[in-house]
Amino acid sequence: MADLVRGQTVAEALHRLKFITKRASSPVAKLIQSAMANLPTEKKASADQLVIKSIAVDKGLVFKRFRARARGQSSPLHKHTSRISVILEATRS
Repeated sequence: MADLVRGQTVAEALHRLKFITKRASSPVAKLIQSAMANLPTEKKASADQLVIKSIAVDKGLVFKRFRARARGQSSPLHKHTSRISVILEATRS
């Protein structure tokens, strides 16, 4: 998903993510909308003027849990997380 929207305007990226059937498209779209809403008030711009300069998906924490098994034993569960960062840039138009 990150490679699909990198370098596009925010409006194009959100439009593309709306019609993709992959499970990760909705969280990435929410992240881009959140990044646009968190811009400082003096740098506010429309979605057509903002470009996704970079988007990176990195490995996050791994939560280690255990599941009960037969005969009093246990087996490990590793719940992987990810860390996503987005940098938006205003185009000069």
